[in-house]
Amino acid sequence: MYLALYRAYRPETFAEVLGQEHIVKILKNQIKTDTVGHAYLFCGTRGTGKTTIARLLAKGVNCTGEGEHPCGICENCIAIKDGIFIDVAEIDAASNNGVDNIRELRESVKYPPAAGRKKVYIIDEVHMLSTGAFNALLKTLEEPPESVMFILATTEPQKLPATVLSRCMRLDFRHVSEELIRGTMEKICDGRGIEISDSALRLIAINADGSVRDGLSILDQCLSSGDKKISREDVLDLLGASGEETFIEIADKINSGKADEALLILDKAMADGKDAKQFLKGMLSHYRNLLVAKYIKNPEDVLNLSSENADRVKKQSGGIPLPDINHAIVEISKTAAEARWSTQPRILLELCLVLLAERGGEAEPAAKPARPSAPATAPSEPTPTPKPEPPKAKEDGGIWNSLFEGEDGLKGSFSMIRKAEIKTLSDNECILSVQSDSMSGFVDKNKKQIEELLEKRTGKKRFIKCIIEKPAETMTEKAEDMLGIPVEVEE
Repeated sequence: MYLALYRAYRPETFAEVLGQEHIVKILKNQIKTDTVGHAYLFCGTRGTGKTTIARLLAKGVNCTGEGEHPCGICENCIAIKDGIFIDVAEIDAASNNGVDNIRELRESVKYPPAAGRKKVYIIDEVHMLSTGAFNALLKTLEEPPESVMFILATTEPQKLPATVLSRCMRLDFRHVSEELIRGTMEKICDGRGIEISDSALRLIAINADGSVRDGLSILDQCLSSGDKKISREDVLDLLGASGEETFIEIADKINSGKADEALLILDKAMADGKDAKQFLKGMLSHYRNLLVAKYIKNPEDVLNLSSENADRVKKQSGGIPLPDINHAIVEISKTAAEARWSTQPRILLELCLVLLAERGGEAEPAAKPARPSAPATAPSEPTPTPKPEPPKAKEDGGIWNSLFEGEDGLKGSFSMIRKAEIKTLSDNECILSVQSDSMSGFVDKNKKQIEELLEKRTGKKRFIKCIIEKPAETMTEKAEDMLGIPVEVEE
């Protein structure tokens, strides 16, 4: 029977573990100095090696080989690898989450190891245990027999009771870097005689999102085709994603305000079998590329793009204002989050494109009117173009006051900033004049909520900034300062 890559290449010693050096260092030292704890909690996202390292720790405390433990080749290590070692039990808490299951475990804990030095209980997805099961486990977890140890693994440690957390040594697993994932997959392909392009490897590593198992699963699907050569286009087809060329084109349409043409490009991609959720990920990645290209001279060194596409992205980035890139990243991120749970992600994607294109159309500069010819008596010097007048203070005050009105208006603690005034109101920015550091700090803390409500009231996205302008001193304060004594004013 075919063995999946993530199982075939599972580490059998600590030296083979990817990206968790901080955890490996601790466990190797504890095994070497015989200071292994009685209860561990392994936390981290999927595919980062929690169960794998739990097995390595179980091997390490039961290894009979010479040198560094685990050796991976002694009888006990091989038995644990094959899942037939009687003193190591792996329990899936998702399907064994009741009180009765934990009672059975507590009974088995009483018996000494049959073949090794320690009995090891690995409880996977431990956050799935019921409240009663957690309570039944507490006493055993706190004071197990000398020859027993527990390893709890979870992707959601916040769901565990504090009483469990306090009884375990917690080790947090990190996302594995793209370079490590890419390098591992390259070695696997070389060993199997598969020719795979560097851009294809990078694309797989990016979509693995820090999970070695996810990356190997994608590679497994690529190898299943039987081809001896794998290109970036093959990976894109497998993922249901689009190439950078599509996103360059669609960003151009958005920036020009051509929502109809942007929707037609999307429709063609969907007709070709692309996935709406993957398309959103691709768009988000493209706008991130635009952001990076604004500040880096040679973006191909940072972006997973060919030099030709990197040049195109660099050129396009120069034509899109930074606030528009920022707005697009925020809106696409919101849409992607909503699309995760939607049965109609394409509709959300289409709405996102239309809204972004409307903003892009507004951002286009209006055509400048022709300058009237100067009269015959005009002086030879060119007449300076008058500067546009800033918004009137009265109108700005009305806008600011409107934020505190209506059912959705700012209420409660927001009353402390009601006396703030709009100093400047431009297309992209709203500068507030506040009277104290505390008012400025409050605005900064609640900036997002204020910006969203301001956009709702005015129809434009503006970024809030504060300047502190303390009120002028009163005559009494000035007199006190001059005379150096308190001054009282009689009415």
